[in-house]
Amino acid sequence: MTAALLATFLTAGVEWVEAYTIILAVALSIGWGRALGAAGSALLLLAILTGFGSLLLTAIGDLQILQFIIGVFLTLFGLRWLAKAIARGAGLKRLHDEDAAFAVLSARADINEARAAWFIAFNGMLLEGLEVWLIVVALGVQTHHTLAAAGAAIFALLVVAAAGFAIRKPLSRVPENTIKFTVGCGILSFGTLWVLQSIGGGEIMSDFSVLEFFGLYLIGGLALIRLYRPVAA
Repeated sequence: MTAALLATFLTAGVEWVEAYTIILAVALSIGWGRALGAAGSALLLLAILTGFGSLLLTAIGDLQILQFIIGVFLTLFGLRWLAKAIARGAGLKRLHDEDAAFAVLSARADINEARAAWFIAFNGMLLEGLEVWLIVVALGVQTHHTLAAAGAAIFALLVVAAAGFAIRKPLSRVPENTIKFTVGCGILSFGTLWVLQSIGGGEIMSDFSVLEFFGLYLIGGLALIRLYRPVAA
């Protein structure tokens, strides 16, 4: 339970940092009121989707099938995050730069037009929030603590909002790739465990096996970063 909430908090934190960069660029163009209104509208839609998604998954009567579906999703999600983090850690892909993203957004011609800027903020918050929504629903339904998972995501939002309000510039010092690497290992571990349990591996694995998978993916990921990192001349 604690590990799932921590994974939710960290996942949400990374996504909210990226969303904040978009909201900040829009706010400095058309004002904080309109920018926050767009962000709030996106969050309301995400809240509705969370409730709908939870009801849809819990409507599946066979718990073994439900566990398999959630496990496969989390495996794919975690693998995607971990692969990106490994590529960035090895120098094969550029690290995500919030300052650069902010500069690109601020240079857009349509950001000075009120309606277009509103939709930029709304779409940015919605797209970043969709990954949070997926994790909240998946981990929440499987652990039977959807409200707690949603609370972890909301707490992450409040932390990012407080930090953004304090500095009023992109949160470029947040170690996003390190967080994505760690969360990727964690989400992939949950997914692996639940898939294996759903297909009959529950007799030889307990919930504590997630820590073993986490260690395996962590060591493997670090090894791949070292393997693919270019050798200095």
